[in-house]
Amino acid sequence: MGEVDSMRVTTMAQSVRLALSVGAVTGLLALAQPAVAQDAPAATSAATIPKVEITGSAIRRIESETALPVQVITREEIEKAGVTTASELMARVSANVGGLTDGASITDGHDQRGFNSANLRGIGTSSTLVLLNGRRMANFASPGDDTGVDLNNIPAAAIQRVEVLLDGASALYGTDAIGGVINFITRKDFQGVELNAYGSKTKEGGAGKRTATLTAGTGDVAKDGYNVFAVVDLQRTDALSTSQRKFIDNLHIPERLPHLLSGYVSPANIRLTGAQRDYLQEQGFTINGKPITSRTINPSVPGCSAPANLYLPTGVGGSDACTYNYMGDTELYPKSDKANLLSRGVLQLNANNQLFAEVALSRSKTSYVASSARVQAKINYKKIPALAKYNLDSDEASADDDVVGDVTLRVRLNDGGRRTSELTSESQRYVVGLTGSANGFDYDVGLNHSVNTIKDKDTHGYLLYDKLVKGIYDGVINPFGPSDAAGRALLDSIQVNDDVRHARGVMDSIDFKVSHAVGTLAGGEAALAVGGEVRHERTDFTPSALLLSDNINNDGAPDGGRPTSDKRTVQAVYGELLLPFTKQWEAQLSARYDHYQVVGGAASPKVGITYTPVKTMLFRASAGRGFRAPSMSDLYRPTQVSSTATLPDPAYCATVDNNYADCADAWETHRYSNANLKPEHSRQYSVGMVIEPTKQASMTLDYWNIKRTDLISEIGDDIILGNLAKYGNLVHRLDNGQIDYIEMHKENRGAQLASGLDLVLDFRGVNTWAGSFGGHLSGTYVLNSKIQNVVGDPYVSNLGRFVTDGVVPRWRHTVTFDWDRGPYSASLSNTWSAGYEDQNSAIDTTGGTVVAPNRVKAYSLWDMSGAWQVSKAFKLRAGVQNLFNTAPPYSNQAKFFISGYDPTYTDPRGRRFYASANYAFK
Repeated sequence: MGEVDSMRVTTMAQSVRLALSVGAVTGLLALAQPAVAQDAPAATSAATIPKVEITGSAIRRIESETALPVQVITREEIEKAGVTTASELMARVSANVGGLTDGASITDGHDQRGFNSANLRGIGTSSTLVLLNGRRMANFASPGDDTGVDLNNIPAAAIQRVEVLLDGASALYGTDAIGGVINFITRKDFQGVELNAYGSKTKEGGAGKRTATLTAGTGDVAKDGYNVFAVVDLQRTDALSTSQRKFIDNLHIPERLPHLLSGYVSPANIRLTGAQRDYLQEQGFTINGKPITSRTINPSVPGCSAPANLYLPTGVGGSDACTYNYMGDTELYPKSDKANLLSRGVLQLNANNQLFAEVALSRSKTSYVASSARVQAKINYKKIPALAKYNLDSDEASADDDVVGDVTLRVRLNDGGRRTSELTSESQRYVVGLTGSANGFDYDVGLNHSVNTIKDKDTHGYLLYDKLVKGIYDGVINPFGPSDAAGRALLDSIQVNDDVRHARGVMDSIDFKVSHAVGTLAGGEAALAVGGEVRHERTDFTPSALLLSDNINNDGAPDGGRPTSDKRTVQAVYGELLLPFTKQWEAQLSARYDHYQVVGGAASPKVGITYTPVKTMLFRASAGRGFRAPSMSDLYRPTQVSSTATLPDPAYCATVDNNYADCADAWETHRYSNANLKPEHSRQYSVGMVIEPTKQASMTLDYWNIKRTDLISEIGDDIILGNLAKYGNLVHRLDNGQIDYIEMHKENRGAQLASGLDLVLDFRGVNTWAGSFGGHLSGTYVLNSKIQNVVGDPYVSNLGRFVTDGVVPRWRHTVTFDWDRGPYSASLSNTWSAGYEDQNSAIDTTGGTVVAPNRVKAYSLWDMSGAWQVSKAFKLRAGVQNLFNTAPPYSNQAKFFISGYDPTYTDPRGRRFYASANYAFK
């Protein structure tokens, strides 16, 4: 390893000399306070002002010397917003687009459910790096397409501030930082005891929340030489059902999106063979007084069984059967329990050096409740009263039977209960380190052990398949209504209660950085920082034996499913050089080299320049390169079987006069990882300015531009079917020419372009007779966002247009107005996202038509809060979120399990009232 390390250091020493930068980064964004010249008190000399480290730089400096364009969200601003989780906080950041939340993770599938993530610039969760106190955490352990830290594992109550660096930062942090870096910084020197209680309630019920926080610390580092503190945060959120929201009915999903509903109903739909249907037609069999025309029938038509089971002739059940509207019988927001503990201890070894330790423990338990169990089962026709008098055993009726006299049922078993899963994400993080200065060197070294464990448990509504279908065939379980005591006893006995998926990710690392002045230039001291990291990553995925047996109804065994265990070592060195050429001009040069076991190495250089002609104005520019290493899921994940959205097969359509009712379907896909993947690469640059004409007013404007190449992705299923001449070899067909499955591989392919403008307007401390007023506007205007699936193919824009898996809105902003007078304060804020062209591609296979085009309306939410500082120790706050009870706008998207609106773009909870009380013993 010594030879390898020597090579790394040599490479790093060469890279440091390149024109590179971390410091000059894009955009002060929402809630930030751009600081061109943060004036220190006149009586305080620069020598007595403590040096600090800012996200995006490894060199400590006096904060008033620079104006890093980093968005800073303070603890006070978090309290004013009334948010209690890191995920809710990130939803208010204008540069965060399409992040995963509890609402968006609602699904009846099992791929990374429960994952809450950030997505800066909308270029992917996997390209946003999340840090805690400047160091990495273990990523969400479940294998899937997204890689990143689960925001559920961030102890929200312990956050002192959040620094959001909105520029590629691979030159300092390495992989995953293409879109930017989010650094959650916790309290570090707390003394006393602080109690906080918070409660919220929605106007229409459901999704209520209660939290309790205890913070305690002892020891003054300056006086006592130590400090130890801990924060415990407990949260509970109630579930929100579709029946609790009026806007669900107002979306008119059955009429607008009948193709997204289900043909599995209660009482059961009966799926006849062609011969059985023809025989019954000849015998004069009728449904609802009319001769049958379809192979799917239901004797209960038109009654069906409201409210979720509908008679919807245009639905998937057709004119002779029932259709199930699962959006009338599911949850929009899950019940969750979150518990976080963060403890930190500091021991002052001497005047300039500290020993520190951090412990962060978290557990997030989320219950997902979908509709009741669905199953396709057989039964003899003689057990169905409406069919018993006919002779389906005859040669004519049984010509294409598998078993003479049997018919197929598509049934939803209400007696089996709603399918309920419990997803538990647990995180442990232990850090021990030394920091300080010696002989003019500032240093920081740390050992980091982080673990994320995921347990996905089927707890109710999932049934043993073999015994279920046998119980239906034997007549013990009634598929046409409530079962008797014997049927219910059988259903109870075959309920699955099993930890079906278990994943564990472990990250162990040692890192260091050292900085030192290397000379004096006209503008001040030049400084050099060097650092390095060795990181070992391991992921284990263990499906249960029961899951692999493929005997859980509605939870099938993964194709090629098997336990997996993968590991790798990462080594990195980096350097940064700060060059204050004059009082006006400063350059920051940096570079990093990472080497990933198996994958290989990547160099990330960066250069940045700031120009401050006067104290009230700053100009900046930066340019650099970055990379993202393939995740171990990208490299080694077992084959996954899933399906496309409903898409036409052009080859088959050509044989049926392009009748989508015959040639469109949700085709099976087989998705493969690729052990030969190489890193993605990026180049980005930015140009910006900050103007602060007075201490009360400032403006920041930044242009940013990102290009990613060698994208780790699959060719989209819609792209494959849209160009069979080029990709037809990926479509596997049956002997009759119809699609068997579509082959999709992770590969390095194509490119992505994104560019835009970040704007911040800030007014603060405007004093009047009525009190002090302030205002803040931050927004992101995206100029370009498009993806090239394969080199040589045209780019496809998702700017203001839903494509494949999401949309990037043209404009997003947060605006806040603040007032305070003595012990009283108030805040009014608005978050706004521009409307966009909807998905507009789903196909109704019943009628053979494409969904009616739609444009999703702009989404605007207003929040208001007020606070009363009753005494120095006691503070009360109350507020309203979604003041005007704005409902999610209609969307015809078919990407997510939730239908009728886009859960990544909106919040279904509606108007919420909250109050909090805080008492501090200092």
